[in-house]
Amino acid sequence: MTKTGNILIQDSDKKDDKSLYIIKIGGNVIDNSENLYHFLKDFTALPGYKILVHGGGKAATQLSETLGIETKLVDGRRITDVETLRVVTMVYGGLINKNIVAQLQRFGTNAIGLTGADGDFIRTKKRPVKTIDYGFVGDIDENSIKPQNVSNLMDAGFTPVFCALTHDGEGQLLNTNADTIASALAVALAKMYHTTLIYCFEKKGVLKDINDEDSLIREIDPQHYEELKIKQIIHSGMLPKLDNAFTAISCGVKAVIIGHSDDLGKLKQNKPFGTLLSKSL
Repeated sequence: MTKTGNILIQDSDKKDDKSLYIIKIGGNVIDNSENLYHFLKDFTALPGYKILVHGGGKAATQLSETLGIETKLVDGRRITDVETLRVVTMVYGGLINKNIVAQLQRFGTNAIGLTGADGDFIRTKKRPVKTIDYGFVGDIDENSIKPQNVSNLMDAGFTPVFCALTHDGEGQLLNTNADTIASALAVALAKMYHTTLIYCFEKKGVLKDINDEDSLIREIDPQHYEELKIKQIIHSGMLPKLDNAFTAISCGVKAVIIGHSDDLGKLKQNKPFGTLLSKSL
């Protein structure tokens, strides 16, 4: 694996080089058919093993409204009651997941759409009730991911596409944060692959000024991250994402890239892409 600019590029297109990209996309890609088309085309062009993880976008909320089911959020987190679980299962595991899989097949990626229940890939625990009852929401721990099961699937020539649904091993599906799923997969599979975790969202990367797309911070290591927090250049909603990223790196993930989905193709072109987070620069 070599470093070009601020990105990590696999040295070989061969599957036996044990390089792996795990890429998470959210609503900014899913909710826009043109954005999704170009992203999946760029995703297909990436070398080596690949896993795609996706959230739900606006579709679950829209279907809930159509069915007369109230969407309840606390600090941006969805309360998943019985009716909402039915909706997210239909939308995440069905409509969105299978649409992505069908388009990837169009581009030549032999994708297979999955929940965590399929193949017992991701087993979580229902979030305990404290001050807030989040309902049927799954929390991931160090035993949640079955890395060998995922590896066997990729060795068989499939590209996994995980939606934000897991299970508890007792027959219950659970709604689970897609960012967390992506990070947990990266940590678990880092023992078997040279793993790069990529979060694609609506910004070019980590910005010094949230309102200025040209204020992109190209590279951050742990020391630089602490300095940026002290100066409050990085704060609020970006903190949990970066904290999770550096936790993943400390657990063996080679690097984390945070950037705009439109720029994913730059990886294949050896051009700078987003913000690179790594143990040392």
